[in-house]
Amino acid sequence: MKYKSQKVAYWFFAFSLLLLFLQIIYGFIMGFDRIGLQGLHEIIPFNTARAVHTNLLVVWLLSGFMGAAYYIIPEEAQHELVSVKLAYVQLISLAVVAVTAIIGFHFNIWEGRKFLEIPRPLDYLVVVNVLLFLGLILLTLFKGKRKTTTALVLSMGLLFAALLYLPGMIPFDSQVLDSFFRWWVVHLWVEGVWELIMGGILSFLLIKLTGVDREVIEKWLYVIVGLTFLSGILGTGHHYYYIGVNKIWIIVGGIFSALEPLAFLAMALFAVNMYRKGEKKHPNKTALLWTIGSAIVSFIGAGLLGFAHTLPQTNIYTHGTLVTAMHGHLAFWGAYAMIVFAIISYALPNMTGRKFLDSNVGRMAFWISNIGMIGMTISFGVAGVAQVYMERIMKMEFMAVQKLISIHFVVLIILASLFTIGILLYMYEFIKHGTPTDEALETQEN
Repeated sequence: MKYKSQKVAYWFFAFSLLLLFLQIIYGFIMGFDRIGLQGLHEIIPFNTARAVHTNLLVVWLLSGFMGAAYYIIPEEAQHELVSVKLAYVQLISLAVVAVTAIIGFHFNIWEGRKFLEIPRPLDYLVVVNVLLFLGLILLTLFKGKRKTTTALVLSMGLLFAALLYLPGMIPFDSQVLDSFFRWWVVHLWVEGVWELIMGGILSFLLIKLTGVDREVIEKWLYVIVGLTFLSGILGTGHHYYYIGVNKIWIIVGGIFSALEPLAFLAMALFAVNMYRKGEKKHPNKTALLWTIGSAIVSFIGAGLLGFAHTLPQTNIYTHGTLVTAMHGHLAFWGAYAMIVFAIISYALPNMTGRKFLDSNVGRMAFWISNIGMIGMTISFGVAGVAQVYMERIMKMEFMAVQKLISIHFVVLIILASLFTIGILLYMYEFIKHGTPTDEALETQEN
């Protein structure tokens, strides 16, 4: 039987989807801003919309990871979550942080560090929140009947994510030092420890969906962990050259950034190989679509586009341009958003008891959102290449270039609308399933 405490995950997933919807709204505000439709500019200026958009991304993904952990760890450890009540307290405090930060951004109450703008007092609440979350997860794992590699990798990723948040809280008078440690959070999260979280969730889903033996899948997981640490940590160096650090980092960062696609290639090969080896009889085809899709799209967005963008010979021109947005959107979508959607698609029928696991609406949500995101990526890429050429080769004025490339944002808004339709279809499916019940979990088989 499943574990009743797993239903806590549902509310973290619901909170994630709510914040994703808000993130999309602020994305549209920025898009309309870029084509000159600035009706909201006096209320929500571009810099506010950008801060809200990127910080909501971080919070909704973290909420999704937490929900995934609350669903996966009890099942892997074969033990109920040690305290359901404290898990709900943790969710409420996470929501308080998110809401307070969003309100603060609109009143210009922020720290000013890009991607880490939340006011300093909220940082301490984040630390307390994450410590509570880790305490619940690790204690459940400690008390459980078994310690699987999947659970340990997932827990290790979550623990390191918490530890790497701390350097971003340290104030420095030096802009170089401040930026140096900010990248410990921003880069080592998304191209380091978050990959461990993705790997843990991917491993769990492939075990459940393909029927391949756990030992085979978890051996692949060791390879992915090794590649992640080899490339992600030193690959951070490709940012350092631009903040005043020793030039050796452009060499180190360039070499190890070139190796980073290997981790994502391993994930893609891992997922496709396990699918081909598996029984392919699991009824939840929607979850399987998101799972295999996540591994493949993350390789393209985070691996190939990241490689093309971060090579020193290219990065000296593309750093800080819309080429970054091209890479960032598809990388975050494939590596992290899609794996959250995959675990939601797998867990939701088990928590709610709904038997119709594969639907036309679910498949449409997958394809429409992915086509929209790939189209957005191409729009960012074309605009970014044009921006690089005009700004950094022809030395044209920044604002003149922005005006010339604004047509690409018209195309981007159209494709973002397509992406949004896919997300709304996914949210419709989520709501249609209903809320979790103890009876549904009791009748499910492991």
